[in-house]
Amino acid sequence: QVQLVESGGGLVQPGGSLRLSCAASGSIFRVNDMGWHRQAPGKQRELVATITRSGSTNYADSVKGRFTISRDNNKRTVYLQMNSLKAVDSAIYYCNADIQLYGSIPKDSWGQGTQVIVSS
Repeated sequence: QVQLVESGGGLVQPGGSLRLSCAASGSIFRVNDMGWHRQAPGKQRELVATITRSGSTNYADSVKGRFTISRDNNKRTVYLQMNSLKAVDSAIYYCNADIQLYGSIPKDSWGQGTQVIVSS
């Protein structure tokens, strides 16, 4: 059984910053690609950023230059540093990871989500 637990969401003013964290736990052999997605009310879930095990990153155009994804492989944790936040960044943020358990093939897993509200 795999668990992905996000933390760090909350209410922040426009122009402010937040740092999201997501830790994987369970009988994990290996964590491959990790990423963040978000879903605003009435909209489809969209990719925010991804990071490979070796640290290569990819960002949605809407967050480039403002958000930074990073990871700590020893802690099996992925982070999302969000700066210069805008109202349009308000959404539930979900972390996902391609995780291989012992004796199993890699499988995509998702966290329960953490809400980010950007408002004055």
